[in-house]
Amino acid sequence: MPEYIVFDVETPNRFNNRMSAIGITVIRNGEISDSFYSLVNPETYFDYFNTRLTGISEESVMNSPTFPELWIQIEPILSSGVLVAHNAVFDMGVLKKCLCDYGISWKKSASYLCTVQMGRRLLPRISHKLNDLCDYYGLYLDHHKADSDSEACAEILLKYIESGADISKFIKTYRLV
Repeated sequence: MPEYIVFDVETPNRFNNRMSAIGITVIRNGEISDSFYSLVNPETYFDYFNTRLTGISEESVMNSPTFPELWIQIEPILSSGVLVAHNAVFDMGVLKKCLCDYGISWKKSASYLCTVQMGRRLLPRISHKLNDLCDYYGLYLDHHKADSDSEACAEILLKYIESGADISKFIKTYRLV
């Protein structure tokens, strides 16, 4: 079984081109084996909506690492397996924009899974919002907190695997350059 690197990002404003937080949950050998969380100083302004939604403000990230500083820590984790996110196009897009904006070279593309897209095929008759899936499976969620969202997404992926779903047919490639 491949290693799955489940991640979630929060953003400071409507442009979704910078992170204000990242949560990463690692699935190794069919179980959650590690996690990582950090606030991120996006070096830009915060929209009121985003601050209200996530609880993250300019003040709360003032002493946090910038994306390039954090990249040194998270790149080995993100490089170690298939990336997974709930509504992955959003999270992959924010990652791509951060890499591009800061001129960081990584790789041309990354394999990824989207638990929303998987859920629509595997559970077609229910809502696929993260909070609704957590209610369906009885999972804890502190919504719009990157660490809780990534852990919940990892738990959902494990539920799909436990149900016998062929995860390999859902793996896609995201172009990063």
